[in-house]
Amino acid sequence: MNSLIKRELNEIILRDVDTFPGTILTITRVECAQNLYDCKVFFSVIPEKQYDEVEALLNRHIYALQQSLNKKLRMRPVPKIMFRKETKTAEAARIEQLLTEIERKTEGKE
Repeated sequence: MNSLIKRELNEIILRDVDTFPGTILTITRVECAQNLYDCKVFFSVIPEKQYDEVEALLNRHIYALQQSLNKKLRMRPVPKIMFRKETKTAEAARIEQLLTEIERKTEGKE
């Protein structure tokens, strides 16, 4: 269910929402509740300084996005979408950076 909603919502946003020039919006993952009444849609934005503007844009269009999703999916109930900032990608980038630093330090000792 999560991947289906992610795929459909990506298509809807790409088609219907005009993001800011030079901004890349990516739906990174979707987490549906077990009862399928709501789902958290995690997204990332590049450049990250545009996050607040993109979040406001998505929330302004949330009703239209929900309606489009309702029409695309042949199920009831269609989970109510809620947008959330993706933090795992930033955490992963930080871990990657730390591992690279550790690797450089260990190579310098040999």
